[in-house]
Amino acid sequence: MAAGKTTTLTTIGGVRASKAAADGATTVSPSGEPSASSVVVERVEHVLSLIRPAVQSDGGDLELIEVTGTGVVRIRLHGACVGCPSSTITLKAGIERNLRQHVPEVRSVEAVE
Repeated sequence: MAAGKTTTLTTIGGVRASKAAADGATTVSPSGEPSASSVVVERVEHVLSLIRPAVQSDGGDLELIEVTGTGVVRIRLHGACVGCPSSTITLKAGIERNLRQHVPEVRSVEAVE
């Protein structure tokens, strides 16, 4: 990191997000990719909080792992979602579609183990 650039790492709802200083610092997510802004992470968390009750009603749950600066949202599925043949459809047709509609910075959603 160049001199004069500072980064503050914060945890928002269990997700590590970075807030770069006003001088344009670049930060790195836990996966090694540039991190999304804390505002984008908060918007993603809000949309997931609206989706979560439907997933939980089927015995599953989801956990936001990270949002990269390139717009990739990484989610861990829990409960009945693990190993469910419909989880890919839920991930792409439900979660990704809603996130892309409400958070334009989101480009894709990936499941992580």
